[in-house]
Amino acid sequence: MDIAVVKQSGENTGRKVSLSAEVFGIEPNDHAIWLDVKSYLANQRQGTHKSKQRNEITGSSKKLKKQKGTGGARAGNIKNPQFKGGGRVFGPAPRDYSFKLNKKVKDLARKSALTYKAKDNALAIIEDFNFEAPKTKQFVAILKSLALGDKRTLFVIPANATNIALSGRNIPKTKIILANQINTYDVINADQLVLLESSVNTIDSILKP
Repeated sequence: MDIAVVKQSGENTGRKVSLSAEVFGIEPNDHAIWLDVKSYLANQRQGTHKSKQRNEITGSSKKLKKQKGTGGARAGNIKNPQFKGGGRVFGPAPRDYSFKLNKKVKDLARKSALTYKAKDNALAIIEDFNFEAPKTKQFVAILKSLALGDKRTLFVIPANATNIALSGRNIPKTKIILANQINTYDVINADQLVLLESSVNTIDSILKP
């Protein structure tokens, strides 16, 4: 598949980039995408939730009343979960939500996500550029020239384009990642995928069999 390379202004450069069929033209696997997105979101969870059980509550351990003869239910100490201020039964405890996903499944999921973007014409390639210094105003101008202002946009840049990342990090609906950090969740979550020209080679080197 050939895609035209455009300038920052949105004008066509007259050049085209050939996207690898092994990365951008496979038969998409929805289940692999689901697994990878689930793994990504699980890895974002801190898992620090915690509530106190009855052995962790501050209070007397004295039995409140005698076992029999009161006409009421039996009761232990004030830390009983049935009483206000008592411990919680089966409450949340710290845990690790992450789980292992095989590398081949992750690669299949990323290639499937990229294939969907290519098939839906939601993929654009811009010729390589960089800013001399971080300039959010210049980055916003590029978004407007590409008609991306209202879309959730994922910019994929090479490792040496740090000023671009700094320029666009505070813009709503826009996320910038390095080509070697591309992941299924960000690709699927974006309405438009924008690759800098040299990022295509980096993605190919990571995902090509």
